[in-house]
Amino acid sequence: MFGFVMIIIAIGSNLPHPEFGASKDVCNAAIDAIEACGCGILDRSRWFRSVPVPASDQPDFVNGVISVRTALEPAELLSCLHGVEDRFDRLRSVPNAARTLDLDLIAYNKLVNDDPAGPLLPHPRMAERAFVLFPLRDIAPDWQHPVIGQPVATLIAALPGDQSCTPIT
Repeated sequence: MFGFVMIIIAIGSNLPHPEFGASKDVCNAAIDAIEACGCGILDRSRWFRSVPVPASDQPDFVNGVISVRTALEPAELLSCLHGVEDRFDRLRSVPNAARTLDLDLIAYNKLVNDDPAGPLLPHPRMAERAFVLFPLRDIAPDWQHPVIGQPVATLIAALPGDQSCTPIT
């Protein structure tokens, strides 16, 4: 129904998993699990280390983004991502808690949806998060936010100084 579109998924982890290992390994395994949902991986960013947002005493995160193609509609894709999180033992205790895996549907082409029945697109806080924008710049440096019309470089320049995001070697 939607054909070929630029779909962006953010991947993050700041807790190890007993089966998949350290956070970076969890994130790599998550890509395979997303692919198994019927998503073709088009591109992937480098992995970045970032501080928790909002600031806390949690461990740093490993974050990245991928672009995919799929025949799944946005709600179906989000449901699939939640299923992957469940398989990786994601616990939803309190907002912004530490987690083994966090998957967010960031953008589905230029689709805009602000209906709370969701999924909200583009992701409502993506423009305020270094851990999304820096990896996004890796794979889509010309991407523009479909609501505010600003390119990723402008969004990065507007970030608060307390968000660090550095590539992992």
